[in-house]
Amino acid sequence: MGTAISLDLADELPAAVLHELAEDTFDWLREVDARFSTYRDDSEVCRLDRGELALADASDHLRAVLECCADLWSATDGFFDAYATGRLDPSGYVKGWAAQVASDRLLAAGAPNHCVNAGGDVRVRGHTATGEPWRIGVRHPWDPAATCLVLTGTDLAVATSGVYERGHHVVDPRRGTPAVGLRSVTVVGPDLGLADAYATAAVAMGEPGIAWLDRLPTPWQHAVVTDTARLLHSRTLPVTP
Repeated sequence: MGTAISLDLADELPAAVLHELAEDTFDWLREVDARFSTYRDDSEVCRLDRGELALADASDHLRAVLECCADLWSATDGFFDAYATGRLDPSGYVKGWAAQVASDRLLAAGAPNHCVNAGGDVRVRGHTATGEPWRIGVRHPWDPAATCLVLTGTDLAVATSGVYERGHHVVDPRRGTPAVGLRSVTVVGPDLGLADAYATAAVAMGEPGIAWLDRLPTPWQHAVVTDTARLLHSRTLPVTP
């Protein structure tokens, strides 16, 4: 998926069991990459986009993801658009969704204490190996060695969309130009796929995305850094000193 993925398994399980859980997790993420990559000519997404694969012949996972993307297009008034760049690219949902599924599988397999980090999209459950809640740093959008916020919790999905690494790469689908106004958007809630998509949509909206995020229902929360270096966040965001 063009990013680094890390896994922290915090349960006291036999080493062989932990190894198997880790391998199963990374096998799943490799499967997602093979199916959804926009960089691999043989991926399902690329073949569907070129018309070489009919939707009816696509995998259940691809059809489910595209259905979710269609729902998100409606929920975000068109600002989450898998075709915003002119070609099919559901990456703004897929990375978070894949990590969420990985976390769900670990929970079902008897590993309730873990952290899955997919390039800054983070799903934590339970506690660390020392019994403490997880601490998730939100990268400072101008200083890669610093954080602007640290979140703490035992059941959090945290997704950040920003322009600090790839520039203004998120497209405003209404104008067809790179979106400006927001340097970084972090969304926190119960599902990492949705959090990822909501963060992407808010960046695409620009500064009006702040008001849109404010209207999201509980338990969704957010933190935003504007291009003018203002930091705004929900009052109930689990920020720790």
